[in-house]
Amino acid sequence: MNDKICVVYSHHKLGDLIWQLPYIKAISKHHNTKVDIIVRSKTQAKNILKDTSYINDIFYNDFKKSFYYWIEVAKIFFLLKKNKYSHAYFLDKINRPAIAAFFARIPNRIGLGIDKQKKWLTNKSFLTANDKIFLDYSDQSKKFLELNGIQINNIIPNFEINNETLEKINLTILSPAVDNICLGVDSFEKYKIWKEENFAHLIDMLHDANIAKKFFLISDPSRQEYSQKILSLCKNKTCEDCSYLDLMGVIKVIKSSKMFIGNNSGPLNLSAALGVKSFGLIAADSSDELKNSNIICITPTDYDKNKFSRDKIVRDRGNMDKLTVERVFSFIKEHLNF
Repeated sequence: MNDKICVVYSHHKLGDLIWQLPYIKAISKHHNTKVDIIVRSKTQAKNILKDTSYINDIFYNDFKKSFYYWIEVAKIFFLLKKNKYSHAYFLDKINRPAIAAFFARIPNRIGLGIDKQKKWLTNKSFLTANDKIFLDYSDQSKKFLELNGIQINNIIPNFEINNETLEKINLTILSPAVDNICLGVDSFEKYKIWKEENFAHLIDMLHDANIAKKFFLISDPSRQEYSQKILSLCKNKTCEDCSYLDLMGVIKVIKSSKMFIGNNSGPLNLSAALGVKSFGLIAADSSDELKNSNIICITPTDYDKNKFSRDKIVRDRGNMDKLTVERVFSFIKEHLNF
């Protein structure tokens, strides 16, 4: 009997899902078959991962808590039971999918085993309480798979998107033969956001230096105010607010750009995974969070990443003020050999 694999990941952030792609790929290669995944609908995975060669099918579940706990268990139970999986992998610590797999009689239930999850699993090698505290989500998955004998060839996320898919997306804001730059101007975590005045000043400097002629502002629709304020502050009216685009539209805009500059958030991780030169503005969190990526970190002159270790994060947007526009501009200019 051939293995039939399901991988469950419950985090809602796009960046977190992107970090898991190398590990989902490793599971697929280990079993020599494409895998199904269960993720949140907010990730828009059915659209953005449809070209991914190692993923067979994508199911949505929103992993609600409190009153919905056992409803969620039942929903996942019926999905797992219907598809008759031989293996279910859980790439985070929540219990509901593992409980559902237990009652669905999935023979191989393999998870991190943090806290109470381990009682529902069949694997015997688990992460520790210290791993939960001191390892980020990417390193947790890496250690978990290694403990369970699954080889990982590359931990840097690589996002697969076909040219045919991009060609079907019609965006009038794109102009041929124009140097574009994308800027990720918001974040789910406010303390990671560089000030709007800084973005506006940087855009003007990049435009005046002929590094780019057009700028795309990437933000979540619910945080459009960041893009709108930057537009109002820019002297050169060469910016497009892309907050209305869905993720496929954002992907096409990013792929059309010579570089991405932005806060530590989902679009930055997406850009790097798409193979676009990506600069991360890091001053209020640890650059170690991005070590398993191709992101080029720009930090303040007196930056100390150890100040932001996972056990003592200083969550203050004021830290972003330490990263000056002049430093960001000089870093980019030097890196591009202008």
